[in-house]
Amino acid sequence: MKKITAGVCLYFFLIIVACNNNNEKSTTTKDQEKSFPKGSYGYDVSFLKKYVREIIELQSDDGNSKILLSPDFQGRVLTSTANGDLGSSFGWLNYGLLGSGKKKQQFNPIGGEERFWMGPEGGQYSIYFKKDDSFNIGHWQVPAIVDTITYDVVHSNKTQAVFSKDAAVTNYSNTVFKINIERGVRLLNRKQVEEKINFTLSDSIHFVGYETDNKIKNTGDADWKKEKGLLSIWLLGMMAPSEQTTVIIPFTPKKNIHEYITDDYFGQIAPERLQIKDSVLYLRCDGRSRGKIGLSPQIARSVAASFDFRNHVLSIIFFPVDKNGLYVNSKWEIQKQPYKGDVVNSYNDGPLQDGTQLGPFYEIESSSPAMELKRMEVEEYKQTTCHFQGNYDSLRVLAKHLLGIDLNDLKK
Repeated sequence: MKKITAGVCLYFFLIIVACNNNNEKSTTTKDQEKSFPKGSYGYDVSFLKKYVREIIELQSDDGNSKILLSPDFQGRVLTSTANGDLGSSFGWLNYGLLGSGKKKQQFNPIGGEERFWMGPEGGQYSIYFKKDDSFNIGHWQVPAIVDTITYDVVHSNKTQAVFSKDAAVTNYSNTVFKINIERGVRLLNRKQVEEKINFTLSDSIHFVGYETDNKIKNTGDADWKKEKGLLSIWLLGMMAPSEQTTVIIPFTPKKNIHEYITDDYFGQIAPERLQIKDSVLYLRCDGRSRGKIGLSPQIARSVAASFDFRNHVLSIIFFPVDKNGLYVNSKWEIQKQPYKGDVVNSYNDGPLQDGTQLGPFYEIESSSPAMELKRMEVEEYKQTTCHFQGNYDSLRVLAKHLLGIDLNDLKK
């Protein structure tokens, strides 16, 4: 029998070690996939990869700031994080509906922290109700173009993606709108975020920021006239709440301020949940009591926010306000003033009358003015979303700078 040399022994030894190392790496990877806790960004990535046909991830060079998009859901931002895969996942997702692979007839509330919609929702120019239908939940129908239709991916890379789709929608007054929708999403770096907020972030604050550029083009044969109805761009964000989350909406003080704030969309909100101060509105958004508020462009500023005291998260949206613009009225009724609607809204989810509940989640929303677009003319609407998480004292300084409030006062 031939002798086995030391070199051969070493060769086989290295092969065995390499195989063991590969097995360990494979096991570690699988363990890491399993170890992401629910509520983390990594958990949501793993979940969505199982049930969504196509997702696009944008991320910063350091891997901390990440956002997930999907053309399957109209280019919506499904969720984001400021601290990598193990960081908090800021968007609310409907795991049950997503995992079922089914589509509902009226509306598919799969979640997502910024989705593209269009208004108005109610009234004689609504695109959610058919002619002569009663304004009740049984007749309410979300248009497929903002609910179930997959958008085309025009372009995507590490930091941005652009989606597009042609469509036609008909309003309650039987006006047909032929449109092209284009939606771009761009991840912002530190310099861009700091320029947006005019503030230098400390190292104790993690962040993620993105801007969406939303366009509607009139591709029909006729110009749009307000006497037949107009469309607005409506951006809604479904966020994951905690029992210590409050929405904060600053506004410009005005005499008879309650005339410019709608707080009875789903019945009157309890006073311990809604407080209106001299120049700021606070709405408790813990996902336990259904209610919605809206502010007129006459008083709204270009910012709305929320703060989660449990997880130390400051979330902010920035949007333009046109005080002389036509804002669609989305109340579920025939309206005397169809163009005196809200520019910014917030919704807190809660149990329905039968005890069932969709969420819990809460929403911060903004809308563009409605425009009388000529043929081939485009309406464009941009919104910036930022989440900041980290040291409470640093976030307190940032909130004071951006919102003019003291988080300690709100906490009390």
